[in-house]
Amino acid sequence: MEPSEEMSTLPIVNAFLSYLTDERHFSPYTARCYGADLRQYTEFTLDEANLSYAEAAEKAAFDNGCRNNGAATSSVTGIICNADADSIRNYLNHLSEQNYSAATMARKIATLRSFYKWALKFNHVDSNPMVLIRTPRQSKRLPKAITVEQIEQLLSAPDDQDVLGARDRAMLETLYSTGIRVSELVDLDIEDLDEGAEAVRVRGKGKKERIVPLGSHALTAIRQYRNVLASDERYASAWTGEGEHPLFINKHGGRLSSRSVRRKLDKYLRQVGLDPSISPHTLRHSFATHLLDNGADLRCVQELLGHQSLSTTQTYTHLTTQRMRDTYDKSHPRAEAG
Repeated sequence: MEPSEEMSTLPIVNAFLSYLTDERHFSPYTARCYGADLRQYTEFTLDEANLSYAEAAEKAAFDNGCRNNGAATSSVTGIICNADADSIRNYLNHLSEQNYSAATMARKIATLRSFYKWALKFNHVDSNPMVLIRTPRQSKRLPKAITVEQIEQLLSAPDDQDVLGARDRAMLETLYSTGIRVSELVDLDIEDLDEGAEAVRVRGKGKKERIVPLGSHALTAIRQYRNVLASDERYASAWTGEGEHPLFINKHGGRLSSRSVRRKLDKYLRQVGLDPSISPHTLRHSFATHLLDNGADLRCVQELLGHQSLSTTQTYTHLTTQRMRDTYDKSHPRAEAG
């Protein structure tokens, strides 16, 4: 069931999404996902009440709140604010019948948890029904990483003698050298680069900043990109004048998008014959895995990745532990029964 277009105008949903972006600093993409989840939930609750959106059009202004107050209970806002744990379980059972992945189900539950926590905080509900809902345990999916040899193949693919090729080489080198997210990569400005300290300032989730070291290969690639850019009159002024100065620019001189990074990566994967399912996030996983393989401290890797929780970083230790086990089984004469 896809949420209808009219669901996009729900005042309470829009207020919640504004809270996520303005106060919690969620990315626009994450906020859109939460919005779609909430609209889908709202449409289900209206169906359960045998009401269309038009029939349940707001009968009380949202600004007056939506606690159990007469007319509000039959409005769209009132219906979702007065939902109980059983109503939510019915919705989750409906979702489970749609064969959503475990990760998607977990996100939809997280959306409802965030929404009702927000609604309680701002006195739109008397109680939070999600406290009675258990989140199903997910099986841990190990992050995908590629080998150092495959990384070398990929990074050598772009021709760094022209502007766009030099940009792509610098971009891929930076992704692997720093382990930053693709959203963080495209958000970089030339002013974030500190060549003297061989580091870059990164704005991560929740607008939190961190300083990440840049390896010599990435710095060399960025310098080549800068030199080629400066020698091309079409782009020579990209990093001068007023306004933003994005480090990685598109062919029109504006900020490169995350989608463009993915398209460029796909191009080079095809060029060198690597697995087309490799994504920019694979380079982040590979960065972390290769550091841990070579003895890096877990806490250090956590800081470099910008993870709030150490448990998130610990996921990568499963990869290195499995690799150690495989090596042991292949190498030790008494590892396996003959």
